[in-house]
Order: sequence, then structure tokens, then C-alpha cells
Amino acid sequence: MDELQQLVNKFVSDRDWDQFHAPVHLAKSIVIESAELLECFQWDNDHFDQQHVKEELADVMIYCLQMCDKLNVKADDIIKMKMKMNEEKYPVEKAKGKSDKYNEL
Repeated sequence: MDELQQLVNKFVSDRDWDQFHAPVHLAKSIVIESAELLECFQWDNDHFDQQHVKEELADVMIYCLQMCDKLNVKADDIIKMKMKMNEEKYPVEKAKGKSDKYNEL
């Protein structure tokens, strides 16, 4: 287990919060925190409080790490797996410089 996962797990364990962290609750929390991250840019795309953005981004990532732990998967492993899938769906020669969905390339 990596250092970040241990740090998050200790925080949760020290507070006896694991009982509240079923995957469905963590998924909801990820969405809620993602919305709070988006709120940082609600009225101005160019001027935002970077500290607030970092805090909300960290909240999203913390909940994601908790979800990984709950599902017994490693963040590195699933990110590498998904990147491999993305490389196949979005080959450079078709996708470079385009924002089209993979089935529209």
C-alpha cells in the first residue's frame, strides 16, 4: 500500500468512519466534491482561487483513493489499464488535435 493510501486509511480509521464508506456512499461523495470543484469556476474561467481549487481537487482524489481501497484495487493499476484502453480508442493518428468522441473519429 502506498503512502497516500496509508495516510487516508489512517485518517478514516482514527475517526471510525469506514462504517459510512460503502462504495455507493463514496461514489456520491466523489460526485459532490467534483461539483464543488466545478463551482470554483462557475462565474469566471480565468480568475479563480487556486488554493480553493487545490482543496476541492484533493477532496475528489481522497474519495477516489477510499473507493479504490474499498474495492481492493490499486489506483496505479486501474489508471494504467484505462490509459491503455484510451490509447486504443484514441489513436494519435486519428485523435491528435481533435476533441471528437472515439466513435466519431
